[in-house]
Amino acid sequence: MTGRLAHKRCLIVGGTTGLGLAAAGRFLEEGARVIIAGRSREKGAAAIPELTDRGDVAFFACDASQADQVAALYEQALARLGGLEVLYHVAGISGRRQGDGPLHECTDTGWQATMDANLRSTFLTNRGAVRHFLACRQPGAILNMASVLAFSPSPQYFDTVAYTATKGGIVAMSRLAAARYAPDGIRVNVLCPGLIDTPMASRACGDPAILEFLKSKQPLAHGPGRPEDCSDAAVFLCSDAARLITGAVLPVDGGWCVS
Repeated sequence: MTGRLAHKRCLIVGGTTGLGLAAAGRFLEEGARVIIAGRSREKGAAAIPELTDRGDVAFFACDASQADQVAALYEQALARLGGLEVLYHVAGISGRRQGDGPLHECTDTGWQATMDANLRSTFLTNRGAVRHFLACRQPGAILNMASVLAFSPSPQYFDTVAYTATKGGIVAMSRLAAARYAPDGIRVNVLCPGLIDTPMASRACGDPAILEFLKSKQPLAHGPGRPEDCSDAAVFLCSDAARLITGAVLPVDGGWCVS
């Protein structure tokens, strides 16, 4: 590897499975020191052995939709790392199990649960990172995870109104923050994946009709993407190679948006 994140102290929220776990591995390979955070202590305990041979990593449990837990996470992460240069927020849910769905079917519970897990959590972790960067008078990089569905809907197979709304909200919030804090040297960017083969996407990735649909919808992959596709983009956007990039909304979608 090229050491593109050498000496970077990074917090990955939602780093215990799927896209976040893949990113943690790549960040470590690129020289970063990493804290991964997630709600499940069991998943955190399982993730750490996969990562320890790659570099300096630790896990802290945190429900990122809870302000007090996010505050405690920053206290622990800063004590462990001695500072912070990068926040990568990956955490989120699909919302289907909570009652998310088409607009006319989405339940109040599904809407609120998805808002809390996706949008509120991103707000809380981003606020914590910006407050730290400003207090230390230092530059920093924030990368948020949205979805290609925020601006390229596909309701035949992906009709979840709360999920889509949260991802659009993450894009809007990130771009406002990018504009507001650029004079302070704080960069805020967004990744927008298409369908990636992760545990959260198991429903879609196991559906023969969706897999057939993806052959033309994500033609670069001829199907779902891999977590590593997002990790490579994340390394770039969190590294100094992207020092003049802020407010970017980058699709990692195998051609979804243009197909």
